[in-house]
Amino acid sequence: MKDILEEIMAVKERQVEFEKSDIPVSDWEKRPFFTRETLSLCSSLMDNSKTGIIAEFKRKSPSKGVINNSVSVGDVTKAYAKNGAAGLSVLTDRAFFGGSMDDLEKARENDIPILRKDFIVDEYQIVQAKGIGADVILLIAACLSPAKVKRYAAFAEKIGLEVLLEIHQESELDHICDETTLIGVNNRDLKTFKVDIDTSLQLINKIPTNKIAIAESGISDVETIVTLKQAGFKGFLIGERFMKEADPGRAFVDFMVGLKPIQ
Repeated sequence: MKDILEEIMAVKERQVEFEKSDIPVSDWEKRPFFTRETLSLCSSLMDNSKTGIIAEFKRKSPSKGVINNSVSVGDVTKAYAKNGAAGLSVLTDRAFFGGSMDDLEKARENDIPILRKDFIVDEYQIVQAKGIGADVILLIAACLSPAKVKRYAAFAEKIGLEVLLEIHQESELDHICDETTLIGVNNRDLKTFKVDIDTSLQLINKIPTNKIAIAESGISDVETIVTLKQAGFKGFLIGERFMKEADPGRAFVDFMVGLKPIQ
């Protein structure tokens, strides 16, 4: 029986092959966003005057189904950016997360770093990411070999994008390389979708100190951020906590009110 991640990867590989035959790389390179100067998520997370929160726009997920399919990506990301997010994360996978590249392009009106959240299986998608206005791409260790991570990360760096390498277990630490400055620990197991915050706490001391550590998934309250920050994390990727509310932007503002006293 296939696990969820294997199913996602099989669909993604077929999708990318179709997109490559439909729109050549040269077309993405001609897009206006491709030549814009990108914004640094690394710099934003290292700025102590900022929150470290990477606020995510996500309509649905394989584990939860539809989370929120009735809000505007423009309105939500504008509220995130206006009220203190250090960066944005936008899901662009359609089949499993209900996202699109158009969502990221709409979010690009905000002047803060944007992560393209997707399953990267080909350098073609990295060119796409630059063409739609992303500043950062996600590489998932569970989906790629260490050699592919290094190759894709070097390519992204060459065209001006930063790379967030996502790991979930100790065996994936060997995917970390010079080109991956941002290291995310996903508290959600992508094969079972079970969430455990202790995953971050167990791995933080094994991440090289010259890397910027980001905790991902399962962060629902201010106290968890305090714990993770004390452990050494600089970034906190949060999506479902806000997106499950009728007004994600308002939920983000309310969360920020609670966070300010402990910053």
